[in-house]
Amino acid sequence: MDLKRYQQAPTEVAAQLATDLENGLQPAEVKQRQSQYGANSLSEQKNTSLVQKFIGQFKDLMIMVLLVAAIVAAFAGEGVDTIIILLVVVLNAIFGVFQEAKAEQAITALKTMAAPQAHVIRAGTTHAVPASELVPGDVVLLEAGDIVPADLRLTQSASLRIDEAMLTGESIPVEKNTVALTTADLPLGDRTNLAFMNSNVTYGRGQGIVTGIGMDTEVGQIATMLTQAKVNETPLQANLRHLGKTLTWLILFIAIVVFIVGMLNHQHTWIDMLLVAIALAVAAIPEGLPAIVTITLALGTTRMAKQHALIRKLPAVETLGATEIIGSDKTGTLTQNKMTVEKYFVTNELFDSQTPLNADAEVLMDIMALNNDTKIIDDQLVGDPTETALISFNQQHHRPLKALFEKQKRVAEIPFDSERKLMTTVNSAGDAYLITVKGAPDQLLERVKYQLINGAEVPLTPANKADILAQNHLMATQALRVLAFAYRKATVMPTELTSQAVENDLVLVGLVGMIDPERPEVKAAVAAAKAAGIKPLMITGDHRDTAAAIAKRLGMLTADQTDAVITGAELYQLDEATFMQKVEQYVVYARVAPEHKVRIVKAWQAKGKVVAMTGDGVNDAPALKNADIGIAMGITGTEVSKGAADMVLADDNFATIISAVKEGRKVFANIQKAIQYLLSANLGEVLTLFIMTLMGWSILAPVHILWINLVTDTLPAIALGVEPAEKQVMQRQPRGRLANFLSNGVQGAILYQGLLEGFLTLGVYWLGITFPVHANDALAHADALTMAYVTLGLLQLVHAFSTKSVYQSVFTIGAFKNKFFNWAILIAAVLLSATVFIPGLNGLFHVTPLNLVQWGIIAMAAFLMIAVVEVVKLGQRHFGNKI
Repeated sequence: MDLKRYQQAPTEVAAQLATDLENGLQPAEVKQRQSQYGANSLSEQKNTSLVQKFIGQFKDLMIMVLLVAAIVAAFAGEGVDTIIILLVVVLNAIFGVFQEAKAEQAITALKTMAAPQAHVIRAGTTHAVPASELVPGDVVLLEAGDIVPADLRLTQSASLRIDEAMLTGESIPVEKNTVALTTADLPLGDRTNLAFMNSNVTYGRGQGIVTGIGMDTEVGQIATMLTQAKVNETPLQANLRHLGKTLTWLILFIAIVVFIVGMLNHQHTWIDMLLVAIALAVAAIPEGLPAIVTITLALGTTRMAKQHALIRKLPAVETLGATEIIGSDKTGTLTQNKMTVEKYFVTNELFDSQTPLNADAEVLMDIMALNNDTKIIDDQLVGDPTETALISFNQQHHRPLKALFEKQKRVAEIPFDSERKLMTTVNSAGDAYLITVKGAPDQLLERVKYQLINGAEVPLTPANKADILAQNHLMATQALRVLAFAYRKATVMPTELTSQAVENDLVLVGLVGMIDPERPEVKAAVAAAKAAGIKPLMITGDHRDTAAAIAKRLGMLTADQTDAVITGAELYQLDEATFMQKVEQYVVYARVAPEHKVRIVKAWQAKGKVVAMTGDGVNDAPALKNADIGIAMGITGTEVSKGAADMVLADDNFATIISAVKEGRKVFANIQKAIQYLLSANLGEVLTLFIMTLMGWSILAPVHILWINLVTDTLPAIALGVEPAEKQVMQRQPRGRLANFLSNGVQGAILYQGLLEGFLTLGVYWLGITFPVHANDALAHADALTMAYVTLGLLQLVHAFSTKSVYQSVFTIGAFKNKFFNWAILIAAVLLSATVFIPGLNGLFHVTPLNLVQWGIIAMAAFLMIAVVEVVKLGQRHFGNKI
């Protein structure tokens, strides 16, 4: 579509498209153009097959590590472990396929929004045809209730108003005209002589020439942006990919070194050392990690659903916790998406809407109700948002509208039109008639002769007129939409229903200021976001003053932030380098187009920020898809926005986002705790086997390592995933894109805690060998090996308590608050000790019963594990790592 159509006169557009404004196209020309341009429909992205999606899931490096672990376990003869690992891999792939298939529904939903029928003039006759058959040059008729079937240059407009909120975000239907506009690069919302595909006609009627169909429309451009949007790797996916890659090379290196060292000692056969290397690889690979991550995310998803945040893609749970920027649409997201009376001006005074009504205000309320086309159907207000707001205002003050309508019935009217900006009704009032007029204050005041003050009709003085215009300006600067109301009494029915004959010698009653108000809970949510180090932005298609006023009321803007607001037209003028320099100063983006939203998201991402974008309209979908996490509205949101989003707010409540951010931060912290626990435990196992091999000692058998992994790496790690959030979680700065699972002190904790586990285990083994209970060397070595086996397993279970916080003491965060965790540790301890205490099992596991002294040594090692970690944490807190 030529973006300069709005600058051309209707006759110019008709000439360029070779069409007749009166008769439309001829049938033969329609067929030729259908062949040339194709159908008026949106093309869909070519989707991959389920098989391709399934195979694609195995490209993830951590999944490859799991497959290696399965092969290793199979070589070690551990069939059960092999089956479990492969089951985890397959389930993970199936879940990934399911999520990917759901994400491809956005374009399909966009396509279903198209108008099914269109009224078109062809060969001088009006026809109802499928909208898909329209071609450029067709002359289309519009009336209230229609869905605009294509992009149009309007040629006729009779009080035509079109709701374009789904494209522009503007809450008020746009008054349309046919006048050519001279300004270049106008935002969509200001192109008042155009009608856009899929928008809704709310009032009046009109006619227009089809200038764009299918993908060549504004909606089509959005569809194109959706198909071209790059699927961003989430921080979680990047972290797991990096961790998996690092572990793969590290495990391979350690296994080879252990195998070579063992062979050089000549104390073991190559088969024994191969089994040890395999056991070491299994010990080092946290094969339960993907399952633990998935379970933790799934549990987080369930908790979020209870708080009205519906997660469509699992990694979005964790991405929320990393969010640094939230770009939010205004209409329906930060505001209520309904016009509301906020102030009224009568008797030369300005009042808040809640103020009790005086006598003049009662007259004002009567005129609001009488000069109104709103219908009340099943207690619901149906009509233009501005007019329904006036009736709602009457209802809030408990006024008897039914009696008013019966007493003063409408007998005639002069409809609103965009040129004179007034609407007039004539109502019977007993033996007389009441003429009511509402409209733009500047237009109405030109027809006013009197003013109602304390029930008396007094002449309107220049001073009072100036005061009224000043009040109008004051409300306008507060982003209020202002209407003026007046009346005139007549003893006879007007014979000529024209503006010149009726709309004169009026009595001004007052002014009313309306706005789409902010949601009551959003101000606190914005404050909470700022406290959490998150920068909220407003990105809207609405006007600059309206957007800025709402942003100030919400606390997003302060009074002195004069350079923090930018319009789409101003954004057009900024080159990419300049915008990147200034992007951090902007808080409010007004009158923006869909491509602007994507540009804003990408600019912040280029700064290395994790960006969330909220929205409900079709115009939001490309930005939702390009953002690190797209958040759609569940109630007011279109299916297109929901299809492009990672998360849907079931209650359309901005505050729900902050609750979800808290949950996301908790999920990341819990995954981090599980990783700290698993990797420190695995490092302890690797160190134990490595040193035992170097020293030529008896080595823990593969069955020992595999059983320890089975009982300690599953339930306790999963239980860490459901730990309650730490108190300071929403006072911390966002961790951002560069942070990973090993940051914020976790890597150092893994290293020293893993080394501590290994050395304590080796120390217990050395004590068992040095101070044997049995004189027989074989029994002494068997006892020492049993003590090392039990110590290694028990240290991991005890250490699980320490990993509940990187820096905080286990005694202050509540060691036993998590009941699931307590049961997990207890079950794991029973399974571990059963291999020693149960006669049949200790033979299978090559372990021996221990006496009280030996158990005492093991208990001392467990105590030292807790004590040393607590002392280190105390030092860290003392030297600055307080959270």
